[in-house]
Formats: sequence, structure tokens, C-alpha cells
Amino acid sequence: MAAPTPAWRAAALVARAPRFDQMGAGGPLFIDVTWHPAGDPGSDKETSSMTIASIAVNYCGLETVLHMTCCCQSQEKITCHLHKAKRLGLKNILALRGDPVGDQWKEEKGGFCYALDLVKHIRSEFGDYFDIGVAGYPKGHPDAGSFESDLKFLKEKVSAGADFIITQLFFEADTFCHFVKACSEIGITCPILPGIFLIQNYHSLQQLVKLSKLEVPQQIKDKIEPIKDNDAAIFNYGIDQAVSLCQKLLASGLVPGLHFYTLNRTMAAVQVLKRLGMWTEDPRRFLPWAVSAHPKRWEEDVRPIFWASRPKSYIYRTQEWDAFPKGRWGNSSSPAFGELKDYYLFYLKSTSLKEEELLKMWGEELSSEESVFEVFTHYLSGEPNRNGCQVTCLPWNDKPLAPSTSLMKEKLLRVNRRGILTINSQPNINGQPSSHPVVGWGPSGGYVFQKAYLEFFTSPRTVKALLQVLKKYELRVNYHVVDVKGENITNAPELQPNAVTWGIFPGREIIQPMVVDPVSFMFWKDEAFALWIKQWAKLYDKESPSQEIIQYIHDNYFLVNLVDNDFPLDNCLWQVIEDTFELLNSPPQTDREMEAT
Repeated sequence: MAAPTPAWRAAALVARAPRFDQMGAGGPLFIDVTWHPAGDPGSDKETSSMTIASIAVNYCGLETVLHMTCCCQSQEKITCHLHKAKRLGLKNILALRGDPVGDQWKEEKGGFCYALDLVKHIRSEFGDYFDIGVAGYPKGHPDAGSFESDLKFLKEKVSAGADFIITQLFFEADTFCHFVKACSEIGITCPILPGIFLIQNYHSLQQLVKLSKLEVPQQIKDKIEPIKDNDAAIFNYGIDQAVSLCQKLLASGLVPGLHFYTLNRTMAAVQVLKRLGMWTEDPRRFLPWAVSAHPKRWEEDVRPIFWASRPKSYIYRTQEWDAFPKGRWGNSSSPAFGELKDYYLFYLKSTSLKEEELLKMWGEELSSEESVFEVFTHYLSGEPNRNGCQVTCLPWNDKPLAPSTSLMKEKLLRVNRRGILTINSQPNINGQPSSHPVVGWGPSGGYVFQKAYLEFFTSPRTVKALLQVLKKYELRVNYHVVDVKGENITNAPELQPNAVTWGIFPGREIIQPMVVDPVSFMFWKDEAFALWIKQWAKLYDKESPSQEIIQYIHDNYFLVNLVDNDFPLDNCLWQVIEDTFELLNSPPQTDREMEAT
């Protein structure tokens, strides 16, 4: 077992994951992470290329191409970087020579001078593990003797093991088409992706042209010069120019896809893709939870439901597992979830919000437990709170409501107003098509099923009544009730997971991707309770009334999950809650009457 991942990686994840999620929403084939020799790119630093690429693969499920250069590196160091990339789950390398540090290229002792050497080394040391890309230059490399000699060198890189080519930027479709035909004529048959540069401002265009040693066509200069001091006008022109270029490339039939140089600014690329009709919002619902692209998790298809709204946390805590459940969860008498440290409680997307913004959402001053109830109801309703602010996240839910929540929104609002503080739920589903826009997942032609599930925090008084009510539903409803100390009350068979989501698909075994697992719930319990303190209470002054209210809930409330096993019938969990409050509101009973009930 490796040592726990240090806190800086959590910080890097917080900073990068939201942008990667935005990029992933459009369904790209892959993203690139560039290699900056001056920035210690192979290190464990928060800003290193290796760390950023690992986040994209492991936590955001994005196929990622890591650029790697020969510049300023020995063969031994390059080999170490490649082993690390493999260990982190990276499978794609763009092998580059790299730009010299200074004006002239200086040979590194014991290193490589050309991308060709790097391609050969990767294939020699790692066989077919990595998919290797190389750079192509539609007008020839500026240091090459001629266009023809540069093409021959490109063919050598492909013959040595390169799988695909990404071109340097260009401005006219004819330039790329001529290049592809020239490649074909000398026997280069691998995919060639055109590199599209998005003109977003005058300065970035000048800098990139200087680095690439390319000449901007006169017609583009004539358009840009009169508006060079107007960033908005240049941005809009850049969109139009890129759309026109891409349309011509796609019409040529010579491109397997489009590769955009975004320079860390994705808005322009998204606009171009939307105008081309190539931006498809979130097509990646292979399973009902967010997947990781790490090779060792490719066959993973079962997870506990508890982390449904915190999938990155689940991946983070299980990253050291040697194998992952496939087909069934099994009897998890001792799942080795990572030790719970403060940095496991990173706040995911909502960490981009400042403390003052969170206070406006969650209450600058809490006066009672009911003030907390209001925060939950405003999150569910989407209506502005007393500060006129929408509550867009909670410590346990870093994103807006899942679409399936709309199927039971009114019922959730009703119970939250009464102190049933829900953090996870799903409706019962009986044989909906896998293509269903709200609850569908998996291959086409299948059918999906769900048991109703409800997970919430509530007070000791409510729990006492709830446990009495649950006696009437003993054969139908499974439950777990636990406090912060780990005192657990359950009617679930010991250590046996309960499948709550499954699907049936043509030509495949039944897939059951989500379970309620008694052992995992106790690990989740620690995280769920800790979020009250680490994310909410910390916003307030020490020993202030607001902090004391959150502390009281943390110390005294219970975390409960309920499963209605009779999924073909109407969800009975709402009636369980109604019966609970009816009992709470009824005249006090003697102990003997309570036992009789």
C-alpha cells in the first residue's frame, strides 16, 4: 500500500477539475496537457504537467495526451517520467523534441536530440502500452532543409512506432490538404489531426506566430490590423475564421477529427464546436456515476451509492486499490478505503466559491436548526434565499440537482422542511429504456431498474419515532441508522450489499452499478459527518451561535439510509416519513403502548 496522497494533489484537483469537467461535457476524444521543461513537468508539484494530466484521467474520466519533450532531460530521467505516467494511468504520449532553452539547441548528455529517438525509446521500453503521437508540419519544420526532407523524417517517426500525427497550426485548409496528400504519397497512413489555432487576441497571435515561425496570410492581417486594439472584435473574428476553416477541412473528407490549441482558454473552442454542431452535452453516461479513465479502473462497474454526488472523493479514497469490483460488489468485510484526512474533504467544484459567497448561500448567521433546514429547501427549490442568493451547492452535493431529483422534488421539499435533511436519493424505476433522458444509462436497447433510496441527517427525536415506524415495514425496507460515534442500528443482513440500481442489456449479463453496502456506509459516515465541520462550521467565528448550531447537528444528529426493496410498487419511503411525523405529533405514549405499536 502506497503512502496517502499528499494534500497538494487535493489542492490541484480542486483547481483543475471544474475546468476539465466543463471540457468533458462536450465529449472530446481526448485533451492535451503540454510539457514545460522550466516548470518541473514530471514532478509531483500541483502545477506540474504530470499532476494535471493525472487529474484529467483519474478524476474527470478524460482520455488525455501528455506531451513529453527531449529537452533538458537524460534518457534515465525520461524513462522515470514514462514509468510514472504509466503508474498514474496515462496511456497517450505526444513525443516531441521540444523548443531549445535559449536560441540554440544544446544536446543533453545521455539524452535524445530528436523526437524520433524518443519514439524509439518508448517502444523499446514499454512495447505497445502507450499510444504515441508525433508532430507534423504542414509547411515543413522551420529547421528542416526542405518540405520533402521533413516529410521523410516524419515517416521515420511513424515507422518507429507513432500511432497518429497532430499538425502544427496553419491558417488555410489547402495547406493541410496538400500536407495530407503528400504524406499519403510517401506511405504515411496513420490518422493526421489538423491543429486549429483560435485567434483570441492580437498579442497571443503575435507570440504564437513568433514561436512557430509561421507567416500569417495577408487576408487575415488585413482583417486584424484595423481591430487589433479591440479584443472583443478580434475574438469574434477568430471564431468566424476558425468555423470557416473547420467547415472546409470537414468537407474535404481528409480529417478524422479537429485538434484545437486553446491556450487554456476553452470558451472560443466551445463556441466553434457549437456552431459546427459538434458539441454534444455530456454524452458519457456509460454508467450512472462518473467514470475514471485509469486503465486499472476500466472494468470497474460497481460502487456504493453513498458517493453518488462525490465521485471524485470516491476515486480519491480508493486510488490505491489493486483491483476494483466488476459484476458484483461481493461481501466487503474489510474494504480498504483510504484513511480519512482533511484533504479528502476537498470541496470539488464549489471550492471555486469564496467563503463570503458560501456564507450568502448557507447563512451569514444561523439562529436555529430550522435555519439549516431552510438552506436545504432552498437548494432543492432553486428559489433565492433571504439574501436573494440561490443555493447552488451543499457540502455533500457540489453540483446542482441531478435530473432524476425532479421526479420527486416536491416530496423532498416537504420532508426537508421538517428536518429530514436529504443528501442523496433516487426514485424507484421499473424497466425504463436505457435511452431515457433522465434515468437512462448504459448501452442502447436495454432497460434500467432502481430501488427507491433516501439518505438524510435527522434529529435523535425523529430517529426514535422512525425506528418505531420501521417495525411495520420490516420486510420491505432496509435501513441503516448511525451517529457520529459509529453507533449503528440496521436490519440489513450482516455485511451483505443490497443492489439498488441495475440494468439489463442485449447480449450482456445484468449490470448492477450501485449498491448499499453496510461496511462502506461506515466509511462514508466519517466523511459525511466531517463535512458539517470542515466545510460549513468553519465559515463562522469560533464559538459563535452559528458555529455551535452546526456543531450540535454534527454531534447529535443521525445519518440514515432507507431502501424500499419493492421497486415495482409505489415508493413507500415517503409514507414511512409521514408515519414518523404522525407519531411525533401524536399524544405521548407509555412505554408499553410504544412496544405494542
